[in-house]
Amino acid sequence: MNDKPMDLRATFGLNTIPFTRELPIEKRWRQESTDRLLGDLREVIDNRMSAALIGPAGTGKTVVVRMLADSLPRARFRVSYVKVTSLSKRDMCREIAEALGQKPAGQYSTLVRRIQSWCVTTTEHDGLRPVLILDEAHDLRPEVLATLRVLTNFDMDSKLVLSVLLVGQPPLRKMLQRDELLAVSRRLAHFATLRNLSRDEARKYANHRLTIAGARQELFDEGAHDALFECTQGNLRATDRIALRALQLAAREGLQVVGSNHISIARSEVCP
Repeated sequence: MNDKPMDLRATFGLNTIPFTRELPIEKRWRQESTDRLLGDLREVIDNRMSAALIGPAGTGKTVVVRMLADSLPRARFRVSYVKVTSLSKRDMCREIAEALGQKPAGQYSTLVRRIQSWCVTTTEHDGLRPVLILDEAHDLRPEVLATLRVLTNFDMDSKLVLSVLLVGQPPLRKMLQRDELLAVSRRLAHFATLRNLSRDEARKYANHRLTIAGARQELFDEGAHDALFECTQGNLRATDRIALRALQLAAREGLQVVGSNHISIARSEVCP
């Protein structure tokens, strides 16, 4: 790719490069359904319970997690984040222990006790509520996911101490419906679901990303917006990738507006 960021900014009169991942939380595109979803998750955590956030790849789960973590005051909450993979029970507990700042060594039972002891100390002595975010949870093995029942069991299951947020793609919901995982799913007070954007939402999102980058006029014509939605079906990640490449293609031609032809070419270049 020979396009230079400075050329892109100069061509369209932008201050920054749009459609990148480097988007501050305060500049995100606000959507009523997402704000409502965030409110639901925040309520669950305020009540010291656990939840799941489920959505297809590219629908903005990571952004929601960032917004949720940002909304939790550091004076009241201790948030730990783990991006999981297909690990054994012991290795998963090692990842969690390390995220909590604990020694990630020992047998599985030792690690569980160490994690639980840290949670109790954090709650009773430090006055902080521990929140554990497990991202890519759909990659967890069923027997590993089942360990959450043990990790969240305090004083013979009589105390709510650790809040867990499982974040993953739709297979996570199916896995939690298995008979052997009902004990885990019943510990989740809420299932939040993300979806792709509608046609109108996708247009508003694209225009928002351009506006916060400094655009002072429409940079995508009607055909480009229609083509962008048809290509992405409202998927945020796909929208970002194709829209950015389309801008680069238009800039290469010295054009001030992106057309449907640029969207079509961009799709062929950035999508498999």
